[in-house]
Amino acid sequence: MYDLLKGLRVVEGAAFVAAPTCALYLAQMGAEVIRFDNIGGGPDFRRWPLAPSGESLYWEALNKGKKSVAIDLSSPRGREIAQALAAAPGEQGGLFVTNFPVEGFLSYEKLSALRSDLICMRVMGWADGSQGMDYTINAALGLPLMTGPADDPRPVNHVLAAWDLLTGAYGAFALVSALLARTRDGKGREIRLPLSDVGAATMANLGFVAEALDTGRQRPRMGNDVFGAFGRDFTTKDGVKLMVLAITPKQWSKALDALAINPQVAALEAELGVSFATDEGLRFAHRDRLGAIFDAAFAVRTAAELTPAFDAGGVTWGSYQALENALDDTRLYKGNPVFETVKGPSGMSYPTPGAMGSIPQDDRLPVQPAPRLGQHTDEVLADVLGLPSTEIGRLHDAGVVG
Repeated sequence: MYDLLKGLRVVEGAAFVAAPTCALYLAQMGAEVIRFDNIGGGPDFRRWPLAPSGESLYWEALNKGKKSVAIDLSSPRGREIAQALAAAPGEQGGLFVTNFPVEGFLSYEKLSALRSDLICMRVMGWADGSQGMDYTINAALGLPLMTGPADDPRPVNHVLAAWDLLTGAYGAFALVSALLARTRDGKGREIRLPLSDVGAATMANLGFVAEALDTGRQRPRMGNDVFGAFGRDFTTKDGVKLMVLAITPKQWSKALDALAINPQVAALEAELGVSFATDEGLRFAHRDRLGAIFDAAFAVRTAAELTPAFDAGGVTWGSYQALENALDDTRLYKGNPVFETVKGPSGMSYPTPGAMGSIPQDDRLPVQPAPRLGQHTDEVLADVLGLPSTEIGRLHDAGVVG
């Protein structure tokens, strides 16, 4: 946690991954994030994985450091409160993150009528307003047909919700950009950010679109081979799988030296009339022949022999390991200053991240746990909306807030 955004008030009315991730990143940089949910929780409040207590570790993880307000969003008064929170006064307020539909009680038209300089980050599925989630957008973009073994035609969905996460990160960037513009021109804005546009634009940014137009088809699946360079998994003598990658000339030469296969590669170069030293594309084009040389070198060496030699020689490599083993990896979790052991509402204590970027010039602030659902309802209604305790009590009695 850092306090770069200290003083900003962001209100979140959202569920699932993309929009809550956007607000999470803002909270980790110091913004006060107030999330409102339905009394009893929204559609993501019980999503797996679950703690032994039955609480959602998913919800807990995405809502660290936020304040929680519980409202009956089906009631007219509850909807009025949600609107008032999104458009609450204050120079550093008027920032709203949501994935509610474009039309409805949280439309920009209705909210901007309450506060003209409101900035709304609205995460969507498809730009036309139709429903879309990470896995359906991913399927439409063709990536599951590029992923997996080369000899298996079945689509393979990646387990990482990449478009959700990219959308959340871009959303935080776009919201802060709009805020900077508001300091200059005083204008409010609605930013509509569909997962479909994030996915389609990213595919174009990475060259997939131009490639498909040029070749007339999307990239074929090729297992674990790295496209356009030399890299894939190899198995050592003792059965350990390692990922080795050689993109730059230095990475290539270091790998050949560590594996002592310079003569074999030189012989292949002479046979083919090519030089692999500076052309990663040639390495990719002849990856099957090169892979056989690498396979033979790995097959006669154990992981204990290879990995120190790789490290000493500057080879780019990584080991395949299960997450439970990664938890003991000092480069990832154990001892990593990004993480603190924090106890959440679920009752579990585990490594919990603050801001992913480290700022050497600033001190890290303690990582804050997720709230209990509705934990800050009274505080927010009093401090942000200025409601007296008698009115808050009446709202509780009427079941409007919880």
